[in-house]
Amino acid sequence: MVFYFTATGNSLYAAKHFDTELVSIPQELKKPDRRYKADAIGIVCPLFELDMPPVIQDFIRDSEFETDYFYIILTYGCHHGGVAERVQSYLEGIGKKADYINTVLMLDNALPVFDMEQQKVLDPEKRVDEHLAAIRADIDARKREVQFASDWEKEFYAGYRNMIREKGAYYVQPLYRVEENCIACGTCTKVCPMGCIRVENGKAAYDTARCVGCMACIHACPQKAIRFATIQEVNPNARYRNPNIPLRELIAANRQK
Repeated sequence: MVFYFTATGNSLYAAKHFDTELVSIPQELKKPDRRYKADAIGIVCPLFELDMPPVIQDFIRDSEFETDYFYIILTYGCHHGGVAERVQSYLEGIGKKADYINTVLMLDNALPVFDMEQQKVLDPEKRVDEHLAAIRADIDARKREVQFASDWEKEFYAGYRNMIREKGAYYVQPLYRVEENCIACGTCTKVCPMGCIRVENGKAAYDTARCVGCMACIHACPQKAIRFATIQEVNPNARYRNPNIPLRELIAANRQK
C-alpha cells in the first residue's frame, strides 16, 4: 500500500514503481478516521522548499499505520537538503518511526526558479528509472536505512533557511492570479489536490487559505492563464507534467469527490 501526493505527476510516477495499491492522500484527508493495515506501507510525496510538505506531515500525524515496514520516499529536483533525517526526527517527535527513508532526483518543476524547457533537456541525465529501481530493490529486501545527509546538503538547507529568516517567506499568499484569457475550462479545479479552486462568473477563483502552493493548477492550465501574483517566473511560457502521467490520472488522483 502506497499513499501519494502529486501535483505534476512526478510522485505518482515514482509511487507506481513501489506497489500496485496506490492511495491518494488528498482524497484520504477527507476521512475523519484513518486507520490502515498492510504488510508494507509507503508514503511518496514531493519536497516543498526542501522539507516534507506540512499537509503530508499532518496526514501522517493524524493517521494510524499498522505495518511491519513503513517507508517514505520524497521526490525532488535539485537539492534534498538532508531531508530524510529531518523527516525521521519529525516522526519520532509524534511517536512514530520509518524503517526506510530515501529521496529520488527528478525534474524540478518550481517555475520561479527553473525554466521547464531547460529542465526537460536535463531530465535524462537524472537517471530516474535507475534510481527508482534501486529503491524498489531496497523496499523488496526490507532494507532499514535513513538516507545519509552530507555536510554539503545540510549547509545548503541551512543557507536556505537563513535566507528565509532574513528576507521573509518566498511563497506568500495570494500565490497566484488569474489572467483575462481564462476560459473557465475547470482543469485547475480538477487537478487541485486541496479543492481550493472553483469556477465563478466565468473565471477561476481561489480560496487562498487552503492553498498549499503545490503548483498543480499553474502547470495544468491549458491557457497559461494562471500566473504567480508576486514572483517572476524564469520562463512564463513553459509548463510541465510528467510525460508518463496523463492529465486524466492527475485528475483522478486530486479531484475532490
